[in-house]
Amino acid sequence: MAERIVSLAPNVTSILLELGAGRELIGVSKWCKDVADVGERPQVGDCWKMDIVEVMRLKPTMLIGSVPFATDTVATILAQPVSFLAINPRSLADIERDIRTLGRIVNRAANAERLIRRMNRSFHDVARLARKRERRRPRVYCEAWPNPRISSPPWVAELVGIAGGKMAVGAGARVTDEEVAQAKPDVIVLAWTAVGDRATPAIALRNPKWKNIPAVKNRRVVVIRDELLNTPGPPLIEGALVLFHALHPVAEKSKHR
Repeated sequence: MAERIVSLAPNVTSILLELGAGRELIGVSKWCKDVADVGERPQVGDCWKMDIVEVMRLKPTMLIGSVPFATDTVATILAQPVSFLAINPRSLADIERDIRTLGRIVNRAANAERLIRRMNRSFHDVARLARKRERRRPRVYCEAWPNPRISSPPWVAELVGIAGGKMAVGAGARVTDEEVAQAKPDVIVLAWTAVGDRATPAIALRNPKWKNIPAVKNRRVVVIRDELLNTPGPPLIEGALVLFHALHPVAEKSKHR
């Protein structure tokens, strides 16, 4: 019997649809439409906030969620007569394991391996492009949220390395203005969670504590659409390439000549 899955996270939805498990996917979170074509599937909230009665009305056999989790919401889910899988990816290796896990759940293990190979090939291609560019790897500060200031997750740090850069501060951590200033990034990437491409470079450029940072002095503050970096799944294929062009703008210019 096929699973009836409600996805509570965009990365889960993007992976399941890439695996060809659209028939099993009967409901999605309110954020999933930003990363995948979810069609007319009901939108039911997420692992942070949801109406469990609305979710259970879909008669799911399994709920699958990903970070962030609200303790109360998870407790509510666990009180229901339904299977619940919670994933917590931190690295690109974790994302591969999540793809394999989801592939086994929906009986598409071969598709999962194909997706992993496709992602790895795309990252390899970006790394090859990066090796042809600057000998000096630009120092990069990637920001997932401005207040409190939080650096982008660890898998984004890995993508920065693949794209030919070097993270200037620790990944997935709260940081201060002073720490960023001391790190002296050459490029600042704003990929604020759940705001799409509406991050505001002017805030960074006007920050008096950052006026001597190379990225600010040279006006290299770049917005990357949130979903391309903060969705630990197939959207990272495009995200890695967009990140490469953000770190190597000369490469982007030459591409259009």
